[in-house]
Amino acid sequence: MKFFVDTADVSEIRDLAAAGFVDGVTTNPSLISKTGRPIRDVIKEICGTIEGPVSAEVTATDFDGMIAEGERLAGIATNVAVKVPSTWDGFRACRVLAHLGHKVNVTLCFSANQALLAAKAGATFISPFVGRLDDIGLDGMEVVREIRAIYDNDESFTTEILASSIRTPLHVKEAAIAGADIATIPPAVLRGLAKHPLTDKGLASFLADWGKTGQAIL
Repeated sequence: MKFFVDTADVSEIRDLAAAGFVDGVTTNPSLISKTGRPIRDVIKEICGTIEGPVSAEVTATDFDGMIAEGERLAGIATNVAVKVPSTWDGFRACRVLAHLGHKVNVTLCFSANQALLAAKAGATFISPFVGRLDDIGLDGMEVVREIRAIYDNDESFTTEILASSIRTPLHVKEAAIAGADIATIPPAVLRGLAKHPLTDKGLASFLADWGKTGQAIL
């Protein structure tokens, strides 16, 4: 499973990319707004930092506006993936943008039916929001499992499942088990994948025993 990092903080992206754990980046209007910078500048800098796909989201809600904004965003760099919402106009825009040769990430997906439409429209990625489904008492990961089954049933589908709204390391593990192609993960959660209390406890014990020997490896 590939890891995308869900942030518009370029310093965080550089740090995680240097560790070799970033296959792509996802942004959205909320993340861009936190930077206080123009979206074009932020996306251009991120695209120059990593080689993988960088999702940049349209803010228009109508078909014509999505096409215009999508083409503008796609023109920033060759690795931009245009994000459109899982709405009727969004699916229509996805089809057109995909036919124009642009990578498209269909976002705010909350059902397998929406994912089916995205695949039919030629989406590069579908982004089911597992955390937000959990928030309303549903099993967000079940949607990922349903999408995986549907896509596996049709060999013509090339859309990748990008598990989104990831809140915890458990979400990452469950997404991998469910068959997601990608998880887009906040930086803190990505770093949290390395943590386990027994690892810390065992390391402390080893170092304490080693200290008693008075030895040094170097």
